[in-house]
Amino acid sequence: CRAAAERIRYAIPEELGRGSLVGPLARDVGLSPVELPTRKLRIVSGDEKQYFTLGEDNTNLRVNRRIDREGICGAVSPCVLSLEAVVENPFNIFHVSVTIQDINDNAPQFDREFVAIEMIESTPPGARFPLGNGRDPDTGLNSLQNYQLTPNPLFSLVVRESPDGTKQPELVLEKSLDREKQRNHHLILTAVDGGDPVRSGTAQIKINVTDANDNPPVFTKDIYKVRLLENLPESSLAFQVKATDGDEGTNAEITYSFSDIANSAHHLFTLDSRTGDVKVAGPLDYEEGKYYEATVEGKDGGGLSAHAKVHIDILDVNDNAPTLSLLPILNPIPEDTVPSTVVAVINVRDRDSGDNGKVNCNIDGDWPFRLESSSENTYKLIIASALDREKDSAYNITITARDRGSPSLSSRASLVLEVSDVNDNAPVFEEAAYSAYVAENNAAGAPVVRVRARDADAGANGRVSYWLAGGSAGAAPYVSVEARSGAVYAQRSFDYEQCREFAVAVRAQDGGAPARSSTATVRVFVLDRNDNAPRVLWPAAGAGAASLPAAFEVVPRSAEAGYLVAKVVAVDADAGRNAWLSYELVQASEPALFRVGLHSGEVRTARAVSERDAAKQRLVAVVKDHGQPALSATATLHVVLAESLQEALPELSERAAGGDSPAELQFYL
Repeated sequence: CRAAAERIRYAIPEELGRGSLVGPLARDVGLSPVELPTRKLRIVSGDEKQYFTLGEDNTNLRVNRRIDREGICGAVSPCVLSLEAVVENPFNIFHVSVTIQDINDNAPQFDREFVAIEMIESTPPGARFPLGNGRDPDTGLNSLQNYQLTPNPLFSLVVRESPDGTKQPELVLEKSLDREKQRNHHLILTAVDGGDPVRSGTAQIKINVTDANDNPPVFTKDIYKVRLLENLPESSLAFQVKATDGDEGTNAEITYSFSDIANSAHHLFTLDSRTGDVKVAGPLDYEEGKYYEATVEGKDGGGLSAHAKVHIDILDVNDNAPTLSLLPILNPIPEDTVPSTVVAVINVRDRDSGDNGKVNCNIDGDWPFRLESSSENTYKLIIASALDREKDSAYNITITARDRGSPSLSSRASLVLEVSDVNDNAPVFEEAAYSAYVAENNAAGAPVVRVRARDADAGANGRVSYWLAGGSAGAAPYVSVEARSGAVYAQRSFDYEQCREFAVAVRAQDGGAPARSSTATVRVFVLDRNDNAPRVLWPAAGAGAASLPAAFEVVPRSAEAGYLVAKVVAVDADAGRNAWLSYELVQASEPALFRVGLHSGEVRTARAVSERDAAKQRLVAVVKDHGQPALSATATLHVVLAESLQEALPELSERAAGGDSPAELQFYL
């Protein structure tokens, strides 16, 4: 963005009514009616009195309040009011100047409507007497142009033009006066301007003729040039005028007075009539008045007078601090706004002049913004580096304007800029992977684990919802996730024996557009419960014919202690202690003859077999796991004490009478 190279200039007469058209500003800055809503045309003026405004159609520059050229600019010509026009998308600044043209709305006026002049009758013809200046605040042809005097054979009028261009009327004595013939003369002085129609003002001049006084007063200077600082305290001596008179007595006593002084200066200075000391009577202000002019009259006791001009220049001191006006352009600021974007316009004014009125602006503190000068009195506040709402959601920026005076004066203005959120952060899980441990046989709907993700963004951009996003094969039907809370629930009862662990992926997604998301893995470990009793593989119950024993073993009667009779084989589908099996002999025909290994399940003879032992033995072993509570199963084993299978068959035949043939028996080694 940049400021336009050339100013847009308008000219209007003063005293236009409110709402009067100044110029087609929108057209002159190059905006079409279609662009107006998006370009947001605005005006910025550093003047406290807003003389201009944009019309309701936001296209034409119009008068906002009464404009009095004389009140705004005084005698300065041309009278120019400046303002800035600001547009956006893209940002640009146009400098606008409005020249206020004078109209003839003021008639010339004299400071004194009655002027009294004393002339000694011995005054020689050709003597000149300054008359009070007429004043017309208008400029150009509308200002005071000439003076006219009523015809009189004794007096004429001469208009002298001073170096600064002002016209000063002087009364010229054409013929000798004779007090004895006429003691008083009455004249009318008329000041006329060059307006259309012509305006005028009058002053009455009364001339008193006095007796002779040989020597008039003489000032030490014809023109006193004085320079005063505007901060000169009241009652301070500003300067002194001095006149001398060659006469003696009362004719040499000089009395000083202002014979011609502007109303604006009359209340600022006092003249001591005896000493000629001029003192400050009111506050001097360079910004209100830079130059004053007066005429001092010195009159002796005999009525003779002399006149001297006084030119007073007021020197500026640094007594005005700069003033700032802030115009936010972009507030709040989206955090993804690119650097170099203009967010505000700052207009600076300092009523002082020279270095006292030159102002530098800077930002207090280290912020991601910088100031860039657009014109002499305008700065742009620009984004200097990337913004991040998650680090700083608002900036309270203080802008200091400091002039170059000595000592310098400064002022500050604060501007709060808020940063609006954009969806630039994806949700972040508290953990990359979650582990959950759930005992099997859980109820459907039981909570498994809660996942949490945080999003640094605000509003909908930071509102997180949760979804399942896949997982290990077959894991999807096992769990569900609540969208708002992230709670993971079991969809069904888990069975450790079917599935010992599974994993699912949970996606956290924010509410931005476009949405951002991240995933985390939830690994569920199913814990075993003791829900399976041991299962005996051997001896198998009912393995033989219906009338035969489930299992039998033949033990020779010559077997010694420790002889391996059989081994009970059992398994448990559970895990850990729930599948840790122990064996115990709970029933036997001869309890002291056999024993079973606690952990091996091996059935052995506890002593040597004797002839007294019965040929048929029945053993019942119990198999228990170590769960809480423990589950168990039993195994029944039939033992035949015989030296060989043929010897054992008769014993078995008795039990199997009417049954299947021995060939169908199952034998286990």
